[in-house]
Amino acid sequence: MSIKVKAVERNVSFDKNVEKWAYVMQAELYSKLPQSKVIQEAATRSGIAKGSINAAWEAIGEVIKAWATEGHSVAIPGLGCMRFGLRATSVSDVNLVGSGLITSRRVIFTPNVEIKNELARTGVSITCYDRNGNIVKRVTSTDEGNVEEPEPEEPSNPDVV
Repeated sequence: MSIKVKAVERNVSFDKNVEKWAYVMQAELYSKLPQSKVIQEAATRSGIAKGSINAAWEAIGEVIKAWATEGHSVAIPGLGCMRFGLRATSVSDVNLVGSGLITSRRVIFTPNVEIKNELARTGVSITCYDRNGNIVKRVTSTDEGNVEEPEPEEPSNPDVV
C-alpha cells in the first residue's frame, strides 16, 4: 500500500509577465467513503451487529461534537485527538477586541505516535504530469519514510570552500 501523489507542472510565477514552471506535488484524493460502508466493515471485523455499531457511531459523534464545542480536546481511538480552534487578527488595544477579528474557524487534529509511525512507513507512489496533462514520469519510493533533508557532507579538504 502506498500514498498516491501527483506532481503537476504549473506556472508558479507571481508575475503575470514571467513564466516559471515547476512540478507541484499533492496527494491524490480518493473518494469519500460513506458512513454505511465504514459501519459495515466495522461490523465484519468485530462481529458486532451493524445496528449496534451504527447506534454507537452516532452516539460517539454527538459526544465528540458536544465536548469539542465546550473546548475539550477529544480522543479519536487509534488516530489521535481533535479540537476546535480559530485564527484571528491581533490588536494592541483591548477596546478593539471582538468577534470581527476572527478570520477562520478550524478543526485541529493531532495524530498519535502510532499513526505518525504508520504514515512514515507507508510508501509513496508519484505520477508526474507535464503542463499538457501527459504522464512524463512515475516514481515509487524505496526510502524508509524519512522526509528530512540529509545533512550536507563536510568537504574532504577543509581549506577548500
